[in-house]
Amino acid sequence: MDFIANIDPRRPVVIAGATASGKSALAIRIAETQGGVIVNADALQVWDCWRVLTARPPAADEARAPHLLYGHVARGAAYSVGHWLREVAPLLAGDERPIIVGGTGLYLSALTGGLAEIPPVPAEVRAEAGAILAARGTQALLAGLDAGTAGRIDRLNPARIQRAWEVLRATGRGLAEWQQDTGPPLLPLGEAAAVVLDAGRDWLAERIDRRFEAMVTGGALEEVRAVLDAWEPVEPWARAIGAPELVAHLRGETTLAEAIERARAASRQYAKRQRSWFRGRMRRWHWLRVP
Repeated sequence: MDFIANIDPRRPVVIAGATASGKSALAIRIAETQGGVIVNADALQVWDCWRVLTARPPAADEARAPHLLYGHVARGAAYSVGHWLREVAPLLAGDERPIIVGGTGLYLSALTGGLAEIPPVPAEVRAEAGAILAARGTQALLAGLDAGTAGRIDRLNPARIQRAWEVLRATGRGLAEWQQDTGPPLLPLGEAAAVVLDAGRDWLAERIDRRFEAMVTGGALEEVRAVLDAWEPVEPWARAIGAPELVAHLRGETTLAEAIERARAASRQYAKRQRSWFRGRMRRWHWLRVP
């Protein structure tokens, strides 16, 4: 692939792309061709309770190249983009060239563009936000945001809406105002080989549909069953795409076929949000068309 041949092997690599676009496969090829350690930048793949459902690299891929920051956070622990950046910082200064790969746009934007130093949100504020979300939905949280934040937030992303509400509640300042005070990035864009995998919508939808069915036959249902007694939909770990639909099936609320179809639809919507984020915020990255 010309893209790999043109990468400076001394330079960190950052790979963004929608779910199922082939990010992990590209990371493996770069690692095997040029060397390096693969670093997770997917907010769902950090949780120790998910491997199959979040498409974490399988053990066979982990044997081909070193993988870090996958499945290392206990379910229920506090974890945010700030935690992730603090874990990535020493890897950037290490001996092995990092190949950072994932679909969480906030992680990648914070890495290459900087992150505002927002004070930690108290547990009671998170609990209050979660209760509002569960009882009245995202519109109730949106109604409580400051105008600056409400005008720019992704209204299809409940996690971002809840985070913005929590920040305003805890600090008295809107998220947009905090973001104006963004510090310098850990990895400036000009110092990395940064690529976005630009997948066609129909091709991606077909891959998503095939992959989710393979997840179910490969153990995703068993993963969800293992956390069913502790299921709390507002928790960050519970936001794995497809998990709510499989929970509904295991509770007898839907058939498995209905759960699979709804999870596929949720995955396609998630991919749509990811592609919109990348188009809006990663125009200076190298765009690589796939397939």
